[in-house]
Amino acid sequence: MMTARAPTRKRPTASRASQDFTRLAEPLRRELKVHCYRMLGSVHEAEDLVQDTNLRAWRSYGSFDSTGSFRAWMYKIATNACLNAIERRKNAQRLLPNQLRPAATQLPPGAPVTDVAWLEPLPDSELSGVPDEAPTPEARYSSRESVQLAFIATIQELPPRQRVALLLCDVLGWAAAEAATLLGSSTASINSALQRARESLAKRCPEGRLPATPRPDPAQQQLIGRYLKAWEGHDLDAFVALLKEDAAAVMPPWLEWYVGREMIRSFFAMAWKSCGGLHLVPTAANGQPAFAVYEASSADGQWRAHSIHVLTVNSEAISTLTLFIEPRLFAAFGLPLILPPGPAPAALASSLNEGKSCPRPE
Repeated sequence: MMTARAPTRKRPTASRASQDFTRLAEPLRRELKVHCYRMLGSVHEAEDLVQDTNLRAWRSYGSFDSTGSFRAWMYKIATNACLNAIERRKNAQRLLPNQLRPAATQLPPGAPVTDVAWLEPLPDSELSGVPDEAPTPEARYSSRESVQLAFIATIQELPPRQRVALLLCDVLGWAAAEAATLLGSSTASINSALQRARESLAKRCPEGRLPATPRPDPAQQQLIGRYLKAWEGHDLDAFVALLKEDAAAVMPPWLEWYVGREMIRSFFAMAWKSCGGLHLVPTAANGQPAFAVYEASSADGQWRAHSIHVLTVNSEAISTLTLFIEPRLFAAFGLPLILPPGPAPAALASSLNEGKSCPRPE
């Protein structure tokens, strides 16, 4: 007598599996990219690592335990990919000039240092859909705080494992036991790394945390408008009036950076003498006001990508001005390298005719 066989569970076809994976993975792409950016300090590396994460996850999708968390599984793959990428780097840290040496006290600056992988800004378009507030009550930092340029720069100084522990527990709000499972480590080792990371941040931040960048308001919008007019008009007095007395100006790939209104005034008084016309396009980076700056070419009148300016604003004044003089960054902001010819600010017409050009790395 034949007995009826229990029905077998059919494996999903490759097409169905691909659809299932895409449905689960695509909503996580942006938050994973932000996570990789926090780990690596580079928007370009983060994009590569997210693609690598998705490829690795797709190849391993058949072994994913559907009773577990797909999000945690993806974070595990992404985090380990980041740790491997950091291990392969020539220099493990992407930093800013003000993390490498004291402020300069003399002019002019030396030659740009182009063989260093500098920290990069994160376009705010990458934060779309990422909530501003802390993801869980256990998280010590809101999502907005944890992408600010000063925070990203500071955590790059942490050893990679401490950086992971801080991001998983204090930014994403995971329990130490969850982070330990992700890293294949013990809860005690995660707690130890987390404690050391917190102590390191406390040493760099006397008040216990970095000052939060205020949310956009009418006063900040007015400041942004005044900044644009001052730069396009080469109005040194108007520009310096926007700075705090102890403001800092940081300009990778130059190692030299400057502190205080007078030093910053002296530097830009020198730098603007060699600049042609400038056109500023408002944007945002790292949850902060920013500009994409184009310089007019004396040869054909086109506006060519020059730098990304990220403003740190405190108490309605600029406390830090970070100029990323790297045209390659414009693509990440969805901006072209060249804008068509157009009228330059009237005050700079003579500068254009003299063929002047702002300092830039070769």
